Amino acid sequence: MAKKISRRSFLKQSLAFLLSLFGLAGGGYSYARFIEPKRLQIIELDISHELIPRAFHNKRIVQFSDTHLGFQYTLQQLEEHIQTIHSLDPDFIFFTGDLLDRPDDYQSSKTKEVISILRKLKAPLGKFAVYGNHDHGGYGTDLYKSIMEKSGFTLLRNNSVELRHLNETIYLLGIDDASLGQPSFSQTTKKVKKDQYLILLSHAPDLADEAADAGIHLQLSGHSHGGQIQLPWYGALYTPPYAEIYKEGLYKIKGNPPLTLYVNRGLGTTRLPFRFLSIPEITVFTLKSIR
Repeated sequence: MAKKISRRSFLKQSLAFLLSLFGLAGGGYSYARFIEPKRLQIIELDISHELIPRAFHNKRIVQFSDTHLGFQYTLQQLEEHIQTIHSLDPDFIFFTGDLLDRPDDYQSSKTKEVISILRKLKAPLGKFAVYGNHDHGGYGTDLYKSIMEKSGFTLLRNNSVELRHLNETIYLLGIDDASLGQPSFSQTTKKVKKDQYLILLSHAPDLADEAADAGIHLQLSGHSHGGQIQLPWYGALYTPPYAEIYKEGLYKIKGNPPLTLYVNRGLGTTRLPFRFLSIPEITVFTLKSIR
């Protein structure tokens, strides 16, 4: 026979259960608000292709993205992450957009500090960047351009550069942001030569299908933040426009040639100061020639 529970015991057990739920909720809030946004994951991937020249074999690309300075992400965090990037011994450094969260509201006195910190990044084969939607927002287009160029970055906007090393080349392309810019694949690929390895920087990952049609081999993106907040077995609760198909991590997209897409979760936060199951990341790609 089942043992009867007194009203007093039932109330005590119910109260204990409710307090446990509140404790878990409080702990989850604290983790998502104060702990995970300050964590960092280094993702390392090899990228192999027959068009990668021998001169670029084992060359390292470090990608960082979506700092959103001025919302919750601080100059101190940027300084720490720049030191981490430096320790990864990059040959190339790529920034895939959204430097400031609100350019129109960012203190002009701090932009000199941003430039000073970004200048510390060293990459023997170059530092490159593209626009994100927040870089255009709040009349930030010219401000972002000024900051990145003064920081030693080459800013790509619907154009390409030939990257030469030991008399061999690959092409790096950068397309304008899909949300607030004017992206044009025809302009971006205009000066690209045939039978060359093509890397595209696009803040918006969901341009990948068009990139595959344009003959791109590798696309590096940000923008999604991995959703910032994910639920187990469900994934991201929300990702912004142009990050609704490809949300985070590595994808292989059919095309002629096939496209490899990587979506970086970024370093900062926006709109809400939370991250849950979407740890900030810096990504390292090692190019592998298979000629």
